[in-house]
Amino acid sequence: ALNSNAASPLFLSPERVYIVTWNVGSAVPPDDITSLFGPNVSDGSVDMFIIGLQEVNSMINKRLKDVLFSDQWSELCMDTLSPFGYVLVASQRMQGVLLLVFSKFCHLPFLRGVQTESTRTGLGGYWGNKGGVSARMTVFGHPVCFLNCHLPAHMRNLEQRMEDFESILQQQQFDGGTATGVLDHDVVFWFGDLNFRIEDYDIHVVKCAIDSNKLPLLWERDQLNMAKNTESILEGFNEAPLKFPPTYKFDVGTHTYDTSTKKRKPAWTDRILWRLRRTGSPVPTHNAHVYRSHMGYTISDHKPVSALFSLHFPFKVNTPLVELQVNKEWSKVSDATVRFTVAATYQRSSWDWVAIYKVGFRHHKDYQAYIWAKGEHATQVTFTEEDLPRDDCEYILGYYSNNMTSIVGLSSPIQVRKVRGQSAPQPRCPHSVLQPSSLPAGPQPVSSP
Repeated sequence: ALNSNAASPLFLSPERVYIVTWNVGSAVPPDDITSLFGPNVSDGSVDMFIIGLQEVNSMINKRLKDVLFSDQWSELCMDTLSPFGYVLVASQRMQGVLLLVFSKFCHLPFLRGVQTESTRTGLGGYWGNKGGVSARMTVFGHPVCFLNCHLPAHMRNLEQRMEDFESILQQQQFDGGTATGVLDHDVVFWFGDLNFRIEDYDIHVVKCAIDSNKLPLLWERDQLNMAKNTESILEGFNEAPLKFPPTYKFDVGTHTYDTSTKKRKPAWTDRILWRLRRTGSPVPTHNAHVYRSHMGYTISDHKPVSALFSLHFPFKVNTPLVELQVNKEWSKVSDATVRFTVAATYQRSSWDWVAIYKVGFRHHKDYQAYIWAKGEHATQVTFTEEDLPRDDCEYILGYYSNNMTSIVGLSSPIQVRKVRGQSAPQPRCPHSVLQPSSLPAGPQPVSSP
């Protein structure tokens, strides 16, 4: 199961991870955010997209298509990324702080042990408007953690920001495995509206430095850069050079820094950092390619920031726990049998299921049909005629593990033709566009398998 590249360092292609952070200032999402995901979103060169938002409006919107998600931003990200073959692997929301993790669907069986956590730090820990949400998983055998934070505002609250960050790191604990705390992971990505400000210089000096592109002058007085030298909790955290102007605070709808009576000093509040674990198992190396802001978006007083990373793993766990064998084309009911072989180490559950997904599915419950994979020694399942999709297009079969709460096996794509013996096809909506009243119960443990 281990694919080691000790002999040939170039043997394993790097995983490309693209991270976006944006304080959206309670705004309604724009119609199109494709450009937020970089110029290569359509060519499949990125393996995972991670989106960290802050100040997401908590109003429930009745027009949402997918009742599993209560906000328009999750919807828009799925609408944008799923046509390119990216599936939502994890999402965690704490009031306005939202974290979404997407992956290329072919990687799903190798993203294991997915867990999420949230820590409130607002109002002394009682209010979730500030704090941190995280998602952790092993990626091809390496523990990786993504942490999206919204830390306290204002120049004077530097100490409070550091205390809150420390308290988030202490409180976020995950079950099982060796990486129980955030910093135990081989790789940690820390991003969000971290709210660090530029000290000493007044607003005119800061604006002048921005206008004349003398950003290094401001780097030296950036609170986060200065704190890295004094705060032990920041040891090991790295950031690419800030070659873009401060992303806060803008007049909404413009590219103009704050002209209100408050006249907030511009600051690099929105940041993306990483940390590699220094001890223990071989850790990935990385490159941070593009660290940039997206100035074209004007719905918020913050601009979005993104970074692209390459992770070079020293080895990859790349054998699926469940392998699926299927007929490449389904044109009659007898074709709809899925055989599976289970790794010796895999713990089955009577709540495991096999589902038919349309290629371009949004998340693991966005199936066309599913069937329980019951029986300890069962090695196949057969879908009934009424379960079979009515559209002629490409589908994929997935084996979902109840214990691991993730897809642990995928088939190669199959083509479903009009199945002989079918009555006149009834148009069926994929579950992602069902109205709330018709939400599928989905595979949910009821009383007995």
